[in-house]
Amino acid sequence: MRIAELHTYPVKGCHRLDHAEAVVEPWGLRGDRRWMIVNEDGVGITQRDTPLLTRLHVRPRPGGLRLAAPGQDDLDLDEPADGPKIAVRVFRNKPEYPGRVAESEWVSAFLGRDARLVWQSDPTSRTIPEATATPGDRVSFADGYPVLLANTASLDAVGDWLAEAGEEPVPMHRFRPNLVVEGAEAWAEDGWLGKRLRVGEVTFRVAKHCARCRVTTIDQETGETGRQPLHVLGRHRRIDGGLMFAVNLVPDLTAGDVGVLRLGDTVTLQE
Repeated sequence: MRIAELHTYPVKGCHRLDHAEAVVEPWGLRGDRRWMIVNEDGVGITQRDTPLLTRLHVRPRPGGLRLAAPGQDDLDLDEPADGPKIAVRVFRNKPEYPGRVAESEWVSAFLGRDARLVWQSDPTSRTIPEATATPGDRVSFADGYPVLLANTASLDAVGDWLAEAGEEPVPMHRFRPNLVVEGAEAWAEDGWLGKRLRVGEVTFRVAKHCARCRVTTIDQETGETGRQPLHVLGRHRRIDGGLMFAVNLVPDLTAGDVGVLRLGDTVTLQE
């Protein structure tokens, strides 16, 4: 197996960035989902309720980033290291964690509603809110785990099911992975749960399946919404009450440790 794709999403819900290499930190790929747009209650705004976020393009730079979206002038922002600190939630029913406010006018104009862009200044502050995590695990503003890995052969299997149903295939981008691997059999990842993967120079724990939501039905270029692939996943991949595609990983790193992943790096299952 090898790495076929590497992606980050600097602002939660934004258009993806493609990479030839990426630095891994204990809480995920460097720069991945360290920023999030929140509503007036401090709850994250995601593609689940706002598909318009697919049109938000972000270019990170040292110490900040640049935002671009249709109908808006580009905006360059510094990381608000001394910005106002507020309590934010990734989801309404999840615990609060601190974020620093970077901006509100631009994102409110883009979304057409009151919103604030916040930055996670301390990525060690958010624990993983899942039962399969360990006490030392930390995560950015990602839904639950630091890294999401998908398998190209499993996507091909989904494509076959869609073809049988007379539907068009969906691209891997619908699933918003960080790592995409090729060279494994379809659904090989089901057998990796509870084990470790050596990816390039970094070892990851394979924590759990990823239960999919309506974001997978959203065209990541246009924001248009359909019914697939959730409908076909419901027929073929209903596991433990969820519609499963891809697996969640946790880097075997402690604070201060980093690793580097590159396209083409070998991926090995450690028994």
